[in-house]
Amino acid sequence: DHRDLHSFPTRRSSDLPDEATDIVRLFPKRQQQTLLRNLKDQLKINVAALLKFDPETAGGVMNIDYIQVDEDDSISQVAKQFKVHEKRSGHLPTIIVLSDGKIIGYIPGHELGFAKLREKAKKYVKNIRTIKYSAGQKEVINFFHSHPHNKLVVLGPNKNVVGIIYSDDILQLLHKRESESLYEFAGVSHEENVQDNIMRKVGFRYRWLIINLGTAFLAAFVVSMFDSTISKYVILAVYMPVVAGMGGNAATQTLAVMVRGLSLRQINLSTIWRTLYNEAISGLINGAINGVIVASVVLFLGQGIRLALIIAVSMILSLMTAGIFGTIVPLIMQRLGKDPASSATIFITTATDVLGFLTFLGLATIFLG
Repeated sequence: DHRDLHSFPTRRSSDLPDEATDIVRLFPKRQQQTLLRNLKDQLKINVAALLKFDPETAGGVMNIDYIQVDEDDSISQVAKQFKVHEKRSGHLPTIIVLSDGKIIGYIPGHELGFAKLREKAKKYVKNIRTIKYSAGQKEVINFFHSHPHNKLVVLGPNKNVVGIIYSDDILQLLHKRESESLYEFAGVSHEENVQDNIMRKVGFRYRWLIINLGTAFLAAFVVSMFDSTISKYVILAVYMPVVAGMGGNAATQTLAVMVRGLSLRQINLSTIWRTLYNEAISGLINGAINGVIVASVVLFLGQGIRLALIIAVSMILSLMTAGIFGTIVPLIMQRLGKDPASSATIFITTATDVLGFLTFLGLATIFLG
């Protein structure tokens, strides 16, 4: 409701309303009202006001750690208000300067230590960027990419100050997005929470599980091509999960790094080659390390040097495959307009399973047969 935004509170209590708001937002709407009724009066007012903003906008990211002063206020008056806020909240506020109710800039806190008490606030005003409360998170993040040590004032519908965004707020937002990417990566929607009922959880997950089931059948088909080899050398069945599991885990590591790189715009298709090379060589080295360990176990158990070499080579090729596909697939999914965090994992797992089994069982057929 825009009318509520016009009278947004300009003081912050010691109970950190922006953090409290983030916690309250975790609960369903009905439970939010119950929680609000149990809060202290001032905190209740602040949290209720913050909850009116869409959490995906600048209004949802901001906090209210600021004070507002008039351009004709004396430095003495500003300093007094500054100290009151700091005492109440434990935080040094941004000093926003108004002229006829409209923002004209801010006063850096250190200026209070050098200015004369009788001087006017307007003498020390510096420019500060503003953003509309309804601006999307992407726009806010893009600003801080260009101005990493700056701050933004959030304006309401009447260009009144309703909040402020610090670089620390953006760091928290980026951490939150990384967590959401991990949810999506696992095939679990970020809209799901631990208190959801059974049917809601099923509704969020079943599509991805069905797709994964289809890819599992593909891997099973590859295994079925080597029935005679597995029947002849049953010991191969013992090590198949080891090869496939290591490839899948390595792919998960690569995908997590790629999703973070894509979200921070550190990589795209035009700059992929260096990353692809690094991931492939990293896979080769890690594969060699783990391959030697598994081969040593095989030799220790007296299962033959040929089987040990087959597993070692398979491990190297499997981890290299994981690095290559873990790098390429997320970029392709992004180019196709799909979310790489939630879609890429299926295709990467398929590649590591199919090629891992194909390599391991193929080499076994050639050198053990």
